[in-house]
Amino acid sequence: MNQILVTEKIYVTPELRRKKKLYKLQFFLCVLLVCLLFSYYIYAEYDREKSEEVSQEILIGLRNGNGTTTKKSTVNTKDTTVKKKNDVIIVAINGNEEEQIPVITETQQPQTQEYVAKSGVTYTVESYLRIPSLDLDYPIIAETSEELLKISINKYWGPAPNQVGNYCVVGHNYKTGKMFGRLGEMVNGEIIELEDMSGNVVEYEVYDKFTVDPEDTSCTSQLTGGKRELTLITCKEYGTRRLVVKAKEI
Repeated sequence: MNQILVTEKIYVTPELRRKKKLYKLQFFLCVLLVCLLFSYYIYAEYDREKSEEVSQEILIGLRNGNGTTTKKSTVNTKDTTVKKKNDVIIVAINGNEEEQIPVITETQQPQTQEYVAKSGVTYTVESYLRIPSLDLDYPIIAETSEELLKISINKYWGPAPNQVGNYCVVGHNYKTGKMFGRLGEMVNGEIIELEDMSGNVVEYEVYDKFTVDPEDTSCTSQLTGGKRELTLITCKEYGTRRLVVKAKEI
């Protein structure tokens, strides 16, 4: 018995051709997008590594004495913390003013130093921050900006290093753990060291850690009751929140 094989033919219509081309185009665009995203990720990691190298270059260079002393740090008078009056520093305590300590003389004033990196860019540094438990050691740049935050941690607000008030420092939260990427690991009781450019080191003990909205700047308040405090700030939850670590002098 003979069998007849019947082959069904698929007729390619213009509409089918159009859809086929569209699918190919979509596939090509998806592959291109993945490649672009992957390239951006590689470039971002490379850029962070180069920035980290600049930060460490500054740190090593200054500690080897290759910086240039530039100016005296001054007491921050833009807040309610302290002001000078009759050769004493007036410190705000619970909304009131109370004489606390003598004015620091010119020879005692903490200094900033300028360092010219290999790139030719000059950076002004006013202190060093060390957190032994996180193996963190960075120079603190005296000002803050998007470009400077790529290089190292920055001073955000407050008095000169290790003076009465709340010394506030900001840094990026990198998943690699660089900058303030491991700040969330800190717990109460851990030690933070802040060294000014004169070589004076003060130890601060962590006593609080919390998150706030980006618009909430209450953690930068300078009402410290005449004490020296340190506040570290970084991003959290993809920039929608801020992680704050508070420490006080011990």
